[in-house]
Formats: sequence, C-alpha cells, structure tokens
Amino acid sequence: MHMREKLGIDVTMPGKAPLRGHLHPVTLMNRDIADIFGGMGFAVADGPEIETEHYNFDTLNIPKDHPARDMWDTFWLKDKKGLERLLLRTHTSPAQIHYMEEHEPPIRIIVPGKVYRYEATDATHETQFYQFEGLMIGKDVSLANLKGVLAHFFERLFARPMQIRFRPSYFPFTEPSVEIDIGWTDEKGKVEKWIEVMGAGMVHPDVLRAGGIDPDKWQGFAFGGGVDRFVMLKYGIPDVRALYTGDLRLIKQFPTV
Repeated sequence: MHMREKLGIDVTMPGKAPLRGHLHPVTLMNRDIADIFGGMGFAVADGPEIETEHYNFDTLNIPKDHPARDMWDTFWLKDKKGLERLLLRTHTSPAQIHYMEEHEPPIRIIVPGKVYRYEATDATHETQFYQFEGLMIGKDVSLANLKGVLAHFFERLFARPMQIRFRPSYFPFTEPSVEIDIGWTDEKGKVEKWIEVMGAGMVHPDVLRAGGIDPDKWQGFAFGGGVDRFVMLKYGIPDVRALYTGDLRLIKQFPTV
C-alpha cells in the first residue's frame, strides 16, 4: 500500500488556495497617479522624509516668521550641537529643490510620499498622510498648460467628465498662486458641487534660483494634493482615519496582490 493511501490522502481532491494579500487603497491611488502622469511624460521622483530646515522652508521662500516653522505645527527632531535643525517633512515640495539641483531643465516630475503635520486628527486630518507634488519647467510653460495637464489627470482618475476652476490664492513658493476645485458632475455633465482638491501656481523665481535654475530663461508650474483625499473621493470613504487602522474589512474590498 502506498504511503499516501496509508495516510488517507486523496490526491484527486482540489488543493487549498493560498491566502493572498490585498492592495491598500493608498497604494492603488499612488499607482494610478504615477500611471496617468507617466502617460504625459512625467517621471516619478523621491526625497527624504527627514529634511533639513533649509530644504523644507528656506529654499521654498517660506519666511522665517511663518507659522509652519512653529514647534506646534511641525515635528522637529532633537537638536544636536553644530548640526542644522532636522524635521519630518511637512510637504513633498523639498524634493523639487533636490531634483532641480541634480537635473537640467526641461523637467517633468511628480513626487508621491508621506508627510507629517503636528495637528489634531479628525475625519479629514491626520498627523501623517500621503501627498504628491508635481513640477513642470520649460521655456514657455504657463497656467494654461497647468490647467490642461490637471484636466486630463482628473478625467482619467475619476473616469468621468470633470470641470476644473482656478481661484486666486497665496503660497510663498508660487506666484501667481491658485486653489484648484473640481466640479463633481452628474451623468449629463452638469456640475453638482465644487470640491477643493489642490494648491498650485507658477514656481516663484526665488525657488527656481534656489534650485540652481535661471528664472530669466526658464519658468514652470507646481501643484500639490493629498493622495488620501483622492482615495476618499474616489472610493467614498468618509473618514481618513479608516485608512490607517489596519482594519482588514476595508482592505479586503480592494484587489489582491
């Protein structure tokens, strides 16, 4: 008698399917963003999560007395004598400077990554979350180019007709600066409501200089948005905190690896 028969093993029975992990919705969103912008010629860049005060604030034209530099808004690392102050980056924008220092224009990049804010948590705010930054520099880049790029991005991301609008705003690293709203439309293309999703603008000349690029020869736009925010909009998740609880009931609703 064969050993498997002695053990009562029936080799004709179907085997047990191995358990497969599911992709987190933030991972899926980061992949979608990279794929859409990759189709428009944007490369994916990266930067350190532990930054210097110089790259996180100074090179981005953020004033010395700006509230973001306060200890109550930023996670500062313990000071060490003789070393520049370090912090957990509050945005992905410092990666723009790193990239400009190492690459000649023209430039097209997006920078997805985790950022940190010292703030109270609620349904729409977390102390750590994912953001993505975009930067395009060329000879004749304008706000019209920015609008065209983002209109294509949102229509691809949400797979529906989208309208976008610019509202005047202020950011120290762009001039002019705009807030970007998307028009959430019905099946007939009529806008049901406007939702604020991004900040953007033309890169400030001082920021270009900080990256080693001559603003008299080159110009560009930059934009930034919250990856978690887009996840909530696309998948109808009402509370950002649900993304970081490790609740498998949420994760299992998304595709397997």
